[in-house]
Formats: sequence, structure tokens, C-alpha cells
Amino acid sequence: MSLLFEPLRLGPVEVRNRIVFAAHLTNYAAGNLPTEQHAAYYAARAAGGAGLIISEEHVVHPSDWPYEKVIHGYRPEVVPGYRRITGAVHAHGVPIFAQLNHNGGQAWSRYSRRVVWAPSPVPDPLFREVPKAMSRAEIAEVVAGYGRVARHCAEGGFDGVEIQCSQSSLVRGFLAPATNLRTDDYGGPLVNRARILREIIGTVRAAIGPSRALGVRLSGDDLVEGGVTLGEAVEVARMIAPGVDYLNTSIGVATATLYLVEPSMAVPRGYALPVAGAFRRAVSLPVVGIGRIKDPAEAEHALAEGLCDLVGVVRGQIADPAFAARARAGQAVRTCLSCNQECAGRVGLNRWLGCVANPRAGREAVPLPAPGPRPKRVLVVGGGPAGLRAAATAAQRGHQVTLYERAASAGGQIALAATAPGRAELGDLVRDLTRECRAEGADLRTGVAVTASRLLAEAPDAVVLATGARPVVPEWAAGLPRVVHARDVLGGVSPSGSVVVIDETGFHPATSVAELLARRGCRVTLSTPGMVVGQDLGITLDRELFARRAHALGVTESTDEMVLGAAAAEDGGVVLRVLRHTTGEVRQVHRDWVVCATHQAPEDSLWHALRDAPFPVLRAGDCLAPRRAHAAVVEGHRAGVSL
Repeated sequence: MSLLFEPLRLGPVEVRNRIVFAAHLTNYAAGNLPTEQHAAYYAARAAGGAGLIISEEHVVHPSDWPYEKVIHGYRPEVVPGYRRITGAVHAHGVPIFAQLNHNGGQAWSRYSRRVVWAPSPVPDPLFREVPKAMSRAEIAEVVAGYGRVARHCAEGGFDGVEIQCSQSSLVRGFLAPATNLRTDDYGGPLVNRARILREIIGTVRAAIGPSRALGVRLSGDDLVEGGVTLGEAVEVARMIAPGVDYLNTSIGVATATLYLVEPSMAVPRGYALPVAGAFRRAVSLPVVGIGRIKDPAEAEHALAEGLCDLVGVVRGQIADPAFAARARAGQAVRTCLSCNQECAGRVGLNRWLGCVANPRAGREAVPLPAPGPRPKRVLVVGGGPAGLRAAATAAQRGHQVTLYERAASAGGQIALAATAPGRAELGDLVRDLTRECRAEGADLRTGVAVTASRLLAEAPDAVVLATGARPVVPEWAAGLPRVVHARDVLGGVSPSGSVVVIDETGFHPATSVAELLARRGCRVTLSTPGMVVGQDLGITLDRELFARRAHALGVTESTDEMVLGAAAAEDGGVVLRVLRHTTGEVRQVHRDWVVCATHQAPEDSLWHALRDAPFPVLRAGDCLAPRRAHAAVVEGHRAGVSL
């Protein structure tokens, strides 16, 4: 990692390495002001060795309130919170910048109760609100707002500011021809469309003075018709280079191409680095490269290839706050899964940011209770995410831990899910948790099925049950040999011919199995009682790319329908009786096979057998109630802490 840990100057500020914890939404604000949750969150990444931290956006004007918990940087009350954040980060010798933004037409009037301002009255496809075209006086007002917030940031101890001009931004709206229809000197040719950016840079520079750094985050390509293109972005970079200290990069726009702004594992790693490379060839400024870089070797390679000067590693440091320190020491890092469930997905549901791999993400300000007065002998049953997390946490806290897993290897359903097309990175959760258990001294014993009598005979101080869930097909499928559960398919059952996959969970089990079977040559229909197949893929930004892959594979979708009953067909297939909600029509559908991505049942027989055990028995994960991986990890951690 010879390049990754070289220091670098960004104008007046020196960073000790090239790893940037770039700006991203946390939803940690309270009353639209910074909180202790922010301070502890950023401080943890500073303690973990990051070279530079850039806070989430601070909006610069009352006309911009795009989501409930955005920080109102224009209010003087933000300054004490800023000082708490910067003080916590500076305690670890790390600089921190603040990102400034106005979302323009990509905002919403629901919170502000004010008309949305934009270059032109072009509605955004996500918010679908017609904005007001800004007057010259309003443009000047917003430009002055950037200066006001920059002064607040300087008073609050930030070492620099970054102007957001990508993804969701008023400035991006001015730069893009599709959203800037103006005919005055803020519209038309690129030099006019970039005028507001140049004015903001001048105002912000005057506000922060020469001792603080100034950067700009530019979209390299919006990837939408009439959006910012790489050619014009490079020209803008050349225009503004004399007035700034570094450039940050982005790709996609936070509406139609949002899945490239916050990419899931379906998007190739390093996908946005060509943008940084183009900027770096055009200007002599340090450039930050981004693009789902979650491994230190990938970051080092990007630097070695000359694609960037610094590397934005956001989710990698959400998953492992000590990412930089571990990389410097040559140790393995806890890996981001790029599942988008607890970061982008959770924030999109207006909750504070978390992480499937790291149950402490977002809870850094909440101290853990001290371990008990003496170590305990703890038995954990089940080697899925809940059991592995419980074992690792308990061992970290000094307990003597033995984990029993009846399968030949650990991982549970996550290991199975990782075998589906495009889902292999889920396996990182199992590998990381297994490594963590062993590093902490937990004894992992696979291929061992334990009974209640054995656990009682061993007389431990505590037992954690993480025995998972079992697949269950609907009652109407009883006795039908060609009706199977999605888990059965991933486990080795091979349907053929025409297959209907019934999606009752709205997530990857149905879509992953449908894609797998289509790749094997089956004629696949996805059926759901909901309005959208795989509806929660929209939350994790997987829906768009899945839809494209499914279309290419010939997968068809059928919504608003429910299976009422089924019978065996004479040819060995299955005849389904299906109700369509929207019309009340009941029809018969013949398929060679039926695959049910339906809810499961808790595997809780051990729990019932141990109800009167003379030692505490805890449950975590699916054996308590079948849910998703984040619940298993959080509950496993909670069980390990409680011992």
C-alpha cells in the first residue's frame, strides 16, 4: 500500500493518506441540526485512520428542504454542533470538510412549505414537482447563502468546504441542458450555465479565507438525456480549476440513475473511476475517485493506474471504521456487502443510517455496557449470521465461546443466497464473521448437530440459539411433488420447463431464483400478489438492473394475483387456480414447476426443549422470527453484549 498511505496537500490542508470518507446522508440530524450521533460517527472513522472526512451536505437556503433530516447550515444554531463534530475528529489528527449544497429542483416543498427553486420550471422525475424559475435576485440570494454557510463552517472548525455540484444539486441543474432552459446569461452556452458555480466558488473562497481548503464535487456523467456529459464536465473542471484546491467526482443523477449514485453489488467495482481519470488528465488538481471501492487493494490499484489522487471509500468505512488502520497494518478489513439494505435503503425509508455488516454503525454515541465481573462459558447453536455475530461479540467481551453448526460449513441462509447470480458478495459476511470469531478465540465446530440433552449435560453459563428458519410451502401445495421452496432450488433442486416463481416476500429470494432458472433455460414467470415484483429491490436500488437482466432472459412478470389452490396435472406438472385482484377473475394456469419464495417458519424446537433450563437461553435471528440479515446480525450482537 505504498501509494495509499502517502500524504498529500489539498491547498492549505495536508492529509496523511489518500483514503477519504466522502459525503453521504446519515439522517442523524435532530431538528435539522448536527448531533452527538454525527460527532461519534465521524470520530470513529477518524480514529480508524481515514485521511480526510467530508461531512454530509449542509443546505444553504430556506428554499431547500429536500428530506426531513437535512442539516440547515444557514441557521446560526448549527455552529455549536459543528464544533462538537470537528473537535471529535480533530482529536484524532484528521481534517474534516463540510459539503455545501442546494438541491434546486430536486427538492420538495412538503417540508419547507415554500416553492422549489430551480434554473427553469422543469419537474424532477422523482419528486414530480414543478419548480419556480429563479430570478436573478434569487440566484444572488442563494449564492450569498453559500457564503453564509461557509462562514458558519469556518466558525465551527471545519478545515475546508466542498461545493456539491452532482447527483442532487441546484448547480448541476444549471449545468445540465435538460433542466436549464434559460435565455439569459445563466443559460445557453456552457460558460453561462457554469456562471453560478463560478460565483459560488468566489463567494465561498472569500468566506473561508486562504487557510481552509475549497473543493468541488462534479458529476462526470448524469447518464440521462440532456444531462451533464463527460465532455462538458471536463470543460467545467478546467474553468474552475484556478479557484479550487481539489475536485471530487460522481456519476449518475439522484433520480433516473440513482442506482449508479448508490450502487448495489450488481454494479461493477470501480465503475466511476474513468470520470476521475478524465478530470485528472484535464487539470493539475488532486482528484478524488469513487465507484464502489471497498477493498484497500482496489484503492491502491486506482492510485497506481493514475486514475485519481485520493479514493473515496464510504461504505467500506461504514462497515469497518478501522478500514484505513487495518489496511496500513496489512490486516483484513470487514467488508461492505454492497447490499444497500441498512445504508441507502434504510436512509431512503427516512431512518438513520446503519450497516448489515457492522451493528454499531450509527450507534457509536451509545456506550456498550461493561462486561460482567467474570467470563462465562457460552454455547452458541447455529452458524448463520446471528450465531456467528453472537459468538464473535461474546468472545470479544472475554467469554469462553463454543459455536456448534450442524452443516459442514458455517453461513446458514446467507451462504446459500450467495450462490445466486450476482449475489456472491453476500458471502463476505460469512467469511468476515468466521475470521472475527477465530481471531477472538471462539471455538467453531461444524458438522455437529446438538440436542437439548447435550446442552443440558454440558451445563454452560448461557446458551444462544441461532438455529434459523425452515422453508415452508403454502397449504395449497401440500403433497404436490413439483412445488418447492426457493431455498430448495438454491440447495440443488433443478426445476425445468415452464416455471412460475411466486414472490410473497418482495425481495431477492424470488428474483434471484427466477434469474437462476432463466439462466438454466427455464421459461420463467414471476408472480406476486403485490403491485410490483420484488418491490423492495426498489429500496436497495436493485430493481432497475434486475429488470433489464430479466427482460434479456425472457422472464415475464405477473402482478396483483394470488394462488387459491393447486392440483397435479396429468403430465406431471401443476395446475394453479389464480385470482387476479384487480378484476376478480379466477383462472387456471399450468406450469411444469412452481417455486415458492414465501415466508418461513422459525426453527425453534431447541428453544421449546430448553424453556426450563437452569441457565439463560437467548434467541437471535430467524429462530425468533424469520427476517433479513440485518436483524440477525443486530440480534446476535445484542445477545453477545447481554451475556
